[in-house]
Amino acid sequence: MISKFDDLEKIDSWNQILKDSPTGTIFITPTWQEVWLKNYKPQSNIYLEIVRQENIDIGVVPLMESNGTLSFIGNSDVYDYMDFPVLNGYESIFYEVVADFIKSYEWQDVKFESIPQDSPTLELLPKYFDSEHFDISVVQSDCTPLVELPEDWEEYLSNLRKKDRHELRRKIRRLESNHSFNQFRCDLNPESLENDMNDFFELMSLSSEDKGEFLTEMNKSFFIELAKTFSPKKLFNLYFLEIDNQKVAACIYFYFGDQVLLYNSGYNPQFSSLSVGLINKALTIKESIENQKKIYNFLRGTERYKYHLGGQDKFVMDLSITRL
Repeated sequence: MISKFDDLEKIDSWNQILKDSPTGTIFITPTWQEVWLKNYKPQSNIYLEIVRQENIDIGVVPLMESNGTLSFIGNSDVYDYMDFPVLNGYESIFYEVVADFIKSYEWQDVKFESIPQDSPTLELLPKYFDSEHFDISVVQSDCTPLVELPEDWEEYLSNLRKKDRHELRRKIRRLESNHSFNQFRCDLNPESLENDMNDFFELMSLSSEDKGEFLTEMNKSFFIELAKTFSPKKLFNLYFLEIDNQKVAACIYFYFGDQVLLYNSGYNPQFSSLSVGLINKALTIKESIENQKKIYNFLRGTERYKYHLGGQDKFVMDLSITRL
């Protein structure tokens, strides 16, 4: 049975599902969805459904339709993972209902992007779309390298490739020997938040032309709203690396359960010879270990530093369905 609700009602049920969901991630929380909808205001039909079975809420269907294309709510430019929140143990029932729900609407194409490779969506949802009436494809679209964190920093270092371990230690020693440096987590209070975020945007735009182009006013506004929404819950973390009292590198990461999700970063290329971007991220890995986190996820992209810091590829997939 599907129970329809408007906008983001029943968020308590949604959050409860995510606590025991094989697809759970911060990107498909109702809070993230709400921030995205309010910021980007898509000209789309929004479909938000709670799927119920025997009076138990077992999953959420967060979809939108625009110009004949049905997709997840959101945009893969700012969502590293997209999926259906589904209660563990109820996957088969959930996807059968979801398939019926999808088929009941007018669309020509379904495009579900950025689904983690181990998501039950990829295995179960296509079973309910027969090849006579639908063309289905699943393709790899990107990588999200991650590191399984050990119990202490020295063990983490010992798990790196010999060359990477040697280089990381050498770079940290060089910075310690020649400069006064400091890494700190911003206290994103209402008075300082926008100034701190603007410092982050400056470093992000300096670090690459692509990142500078990405930082439209709308995307900046979205980042600021994420900071305002998630930092009071200690889920949004902004870290700066300073050299001689000058901010030279920055990164944003989120906590979700026992995972750390590196969302974005930047650095001043004038200090690239000191590897400030890599060191800043390495120090957040060290703190994550001290905070007993289990996974450090570099999220989408195959930048070399992720592998120098021990990243192992996990893929994200795109699932497409076309009516024949």
